[in-house]
Amino acid sequence: MTKDLSLVRWFSSLSRADTAIVGGKNSSLGEMVGKLRESGINVPGGFATTSYAYWEFLEANELKARMAAKLDELDKDGGNLAKVGKAVRKMILEADIPAPLAEAITRAYHEMAEHSGHKVASVAVRSSATAEDLPEASFAGQLETFLNIHGDKALLEACKRCYASLFTDRAIVYRNNHGFDHMQVALSIGVQEMVRSDKAGSGVMFSIDTETGFPRSVLINCAWGLGETVVQGMVEPDEYHVFKPLLESDTLQPIIEKILGGKAQKMVYARGGSATAKLVNTSKKERSSFVLGDQEILQLARWACVIEAHYGQPMDMEWAKDGESGELYIVQARPETVQSRKEAGTLKTYRLKKKGRRLVTGLAVGDSIAAGKVCRLESPAQIDRFEDGAVLVTKMTDPDWVPIMKKASAIVTDHGGRTSHAAIVSRELGLTALVGAGDATGVLKNGMEVTVSCAEGDAGHVYDGILDFEEQAMSLENIPQTRTRIMLNLGNPSAAFRWWRLPSDGVGLARMEFIIGNMIKIHPMALVHYQNLKDKKARRRIAELTMGYEDKMQYFVDTLARGIARIAAAQHPNPVIVRMSDFKTNEYAQLIGGAEFEPKEENPMLGWRGASRYYSDGYREGFALECRAVRMAREEIGLDNIVIMIPFCRSIEEADKVLKVLSDNGLVRGRNGLEVYVMAEIPSNVFLAEQFAGRFDGFSIGSNDLTQLVLGVDRDSAVLSSQFDEQNEAVKTAIAELIAKAQKSNTHVGICGQAPSDHPEFARFLVEHGIDSISVSPDSFLAVKRIVSQTEQVVGKTPRAKAKSARQKT
Repeated sequence: MTKDLSLVRWFSSLSRADTAIVGGKNSSLGEMVGKLRESGINVPGGFATTSYAYWEFLEANELKARMAAKLDELDKDGGNLAKVGKAVRKMILEADIPAPLAEAITRAYHEMAEHSGHKVASVAVRSSATAEDLPEASFAGQLETFLNIHGDKALLEACKRCYASLFTDRAIVYRNNHGFDHMQVALSIGVQEMVRSDKAGSGVMFSIDTETGFPRSVLINCAWGLGETVVQGMVEPDEYHVFKPLLESDTLQPIIEKILGGKAQKMVYARGGSATAKLVNTSKKERSSFVLGDQEILQLARWACVIEAHYGQPMDMEWAKDGESGELYIVQARPETVQSRKEAGTLKTYRLKKKGRRLVTGLAVGDSIAAGKVCRLESPAQIDRFEDGAVLVTKMTDPDWVPIMKKASAIVTDHGGRTSHAAIVSRELGLTALVGAGDATGVLKNGMEVTVSCAEGDAGHVYDGILDFEEQAMSLENIPQTRTRIMLNLGNPSAAFRWWRLPSDGVGLARMEFIIGNMIKIHPMALVHYQNLKDKKARRRIAELTMGYEDKMQYFVDTLARGIARIAAAQHPNPVIVRMSDFKTNEYAQLIGGAEFEPKEENPMLGWRGASRYYSDGYREGFALECRAVRMAREEIGLDNIVIMIPFCRSIEEADKVLKVLSDNGLVRGRNGLEVYVMAEIPSNVFLAEQFAGRFDGFSIGSNDLTQLVLGVDRDSAVLSSQFDEQNEAVKTAIAELIAKAQKSNTHVGICGQAPSDHPEFARFLVEHGIDSISVSPDSFLAVKRIVSQTEQVVGKTPRAKAKSARQKT
């Protein structure tokens, strides 16, 4: 390749093949300007200085030999890192930009101003190293960006500061760790038109789930103002997840999660003085509002898909919204370097053997667990206080913290989201990290022994004490095929993506109660009758949780719909069977505002629960909200693999009433492919199976309730625990009878209880009788899959197996 002797290149003349000339960041910008603008993606224009310009700068100031000599003085243990780094940066900052380079930069800058129509253009000045953004090295946050730069003098000064940032302490350490020769890496300066996001918002976007590697989700983080608050983890940003496969439809809105961030501050332009940007507090309205509307979220997600397809790999992008024009822009794109490089053949899982007192909660980064003593630091300058293996607790991190982070067993920060510096670097280092924890620095004291758990879904927790936990590696190789569908029991939407690599046949049981109890937290009738609630404390708590919602009921619908949708997305297009709410009255009463709407029952287990609530005057309006949520998930978001399941349906008459209520709420069995199942957990479901089969598309055996009602044993009684046995002959006889009747009626029949996970012989019994599906907890999936495969090989083509095979073909 002919050496490029240009000092400056316009982005429009660059492509990703030009990394050696302008570095990864600027070559990527050139690629997008030249190749992706035609796809409708807005990318701010600009220019870049070349690697040749960098070497000319060093030569004109006779810096190369002096810098190399100073870097050779660096101790192996990095003890004099700060001194060496400062000396090298001083050499660069005191040097003069040679006249030819200064003229080339200012000339291009003036052309940008003429093009934009502004007398003095406001630009972002970005650093782009020739070795950065490679698949094996992200250089995340190692180099500097300077925003809102005006005028020739300020621009040239910013350019020198970019050159100097190649030798920040963190960048020196990073190159040492990745085997890069300091004097073989050049720096290109990108000068890019500023998007007026100070008047709107900006953030970060990934075309892959950052925690699990789930490839079919786009993650978007955003906050008001300039994007540095998100990148540096200064605020708790909004968070959106979008399901990629449904983005092609103009009629669907596949946003499967929307989390309102605190966004307490924003970064805006500063006028006068040396600072070009400043932090200000956000207004109450800004804190209670999402930064982006749904159509803007979808537009960004579609762009993420186009960019990912163009580059042929998952991408990490920065975006901004112009507050004057209302236009969205992509301002950076680079390869994602953590999840996309993980080995797919093994799935590591972590589980706490017991939980202690919960001290702090925040956003989980990754899905691991770690423990150690707390070391609370305010500044990376306190590195000498940090002991190897301690839990680092601080307000937020920036690249200067990396040397300390590498010594930590876990990291906990007060601020930040999933795309903050702390989160990105923790993933890269393989660390357990919890970000956006609020007041961790106030709660966690130096020397405290704690356990940091990120293995319980999106929320991470810090527990008091060193707790026992186990780590298990699940091999995903050589998993046998089975005729019997092996499905998953999932209730927690935030953990659903963890299991996407398992070759399951869908979800056999998604419990709606988990979403209502843990995410919504409010009794649906308390939202329906919010204005008339007598409990003032409940009203205040509801107002806090529903902030931003004028219609309190819509909060319930949106949260439930997106919780269901996230589980359905993780298994799409396989069926996901969602059980409508099955709280008992004592459990409903514990929800916020619930006490006013629930009777006190002597035996809630056999009381007003399941189907009996849905058509009753005391809950009909609450059930209507559940139906609205299911419709939203299926019809608006687009996840029509959702199957409805009705629990605790005592009689044929009750089945008819429930089906009518579903229909009245727009959920008509058979319309838009909607299937409705019934839980088989009451003896009447077995005795009258043929009649239930005429009204429902499938049975799902709830072995816990069926066992207690067949044997007359309270499943919650410690005294009778020895009598509670799903493998009792009476229970197995009932199950065998139900399976036989379902087969005769050509109706799907599965089981979603825990028994097949706990007892291999019970799984064999089910297969021998020709059950269609077995749904188990994720950690039992592989073991049950192998047991079923072995049993199928032994059973072969028995009469039941033949009947089942023929029915599946039909």
